[in-house]
Amino acid sequence: MKIYIHSALTDDQRRVLVRRPDREIPSLDATVVELCRDVRSNGDEALRRLTSRFDGVDVDRVRLTTEEIVEGASTVPPDVREAIAAAARNISAFHAPQGFTTVNVEAGPGIRCWREVRPIRAVGLYVPAGSAPLPSTALMLGIPATLAGCDRIALCSPPRRNGTVDPTVLAAAQHLGITEIYRCGGVQAIAALAYGTASVPKVDKVFGPGNAYVSAAKRLVASDPDGCAIDLIAGPSELLIIADASADPQRVAADLLSQAEHDPASPIVLITTEAALAERVSALLPSMARLTPRSSIVERSLRHAFALVTETLDAAVAFSNVYAPEHLIIDTADPMALVPSVRNAGSVFLGPWSPVTAGDYASGTNHTLPTGGEAARMSGLSVESFQTVVSFQALTADGLSRLRPTLKALGTAEGLPAHVAAVEARFL
Repeated sequence: MKIYIHSALTDDQRRVLVRRPDREIPSLDATVVELCRDVRSNGDEALRRLTSRFDGVDVDRVRLTTEEIVEGASTVPPDVREAIAAAARNISAFHAPQGFTTVNVEAGPGIRCWREVRPIRAVGLYVPAGSAPLPSTALMLGIPATLAGCDRIALCSPPRRNGTVDPTVLAAAQHLGITEIYRCGGVQAIAALAYGTASVPKVDKVFGPGNAYVSAAKRLVASDPDGCAIDLIAGPSELLIIADASADPQRVAADLLSQAEHDPASPIVLITTEAALAERVSALLPSMARLTPRSSIVERSLRHAFALVTETLDAAVAFSNVYAPEHLIIDTADPMALVPSVRNAGSVFLGPWSPVTAGDYASGTNHTLPTGGEAARMSGLSVESFQTVVSFQALTADGLSRLRPTLKALGTAEGLPAHVAAVEARFL
């Protein structure tokens, strides 16, 4: 783990540290365009063919039957089913108070303006199952969708070699009452949800993480007038830790490794006021990484890792705000003291007893979060992500009469006489 001294760096060098590892894959965009075009043109036939090509399994039907869902979910051990239920309770408790609120205002005499909340009609949830199945993602996407009141919730997840969807994903979906489940993954799943096929009706918005190809597919369908909206473009999971002398090096190293195991390109960063802590954590990481079952992924991720030694915690938070991490751990003697200074982060974990793992699974907050610095501009998933707001206005004759001079002056100033005429027609 490289160690840098903040005060010794130039502004340009600090900007270099903020950049995420390069993940470009040659011909990625061209491949994604080709695959999306194939699904859009050939529908279910393309889904079956691409599932055979990429997942190594031939499926005659894309949609699972109720019996297949029940049968798959029934194989999940009781302790895992109980864990799914416990996580769902906490996630539901945190998300239940969320959602846009109605607003009703009398802007002036006879001028009433208000807004009403509407759920997005049809949403598609993408639950990856590449290097590991993610039932937690089914909960993180499905719970706010359910609370928002979406009319239709469709879930796609890649099939296993035997043609079934991972049982834990099915158990999570079953717990939420989601019954529209498709065994397809990758780019083809995003394209099917966005454009629709005979078996997979089109949705209005797609949610969920994925690899670089899935992200490129989401970006493509979001820019296509015939496609659909998306939640966000999620890159590799990332973690930044702010720590002082009170932090335990073993704990800090364990936290860093917990996110490094997601992806070889996962950025992990330590910012500390203690050079000795940075050196101790750096020394611990290689040996601890070798002991993890996903050591090959972790060790590649560690190539991008770095520690930054700052003179003060204020300087540490300032760098973090520029970095805008997906996950931020504040492992200091008084973490609450830094909360008001945190501006840009997807989700923040305070104190020695708050590992990111808690938020990944079951503390209640959502784990679908902005990465790559996007936390400076957008938020993670919430009930609001599954809703829209419609504004209304109702004017009386007196209200429009009072507003008439303003409308006439502005319409004339903008050179739009028909706007003015639409008002004047009411007073003829």
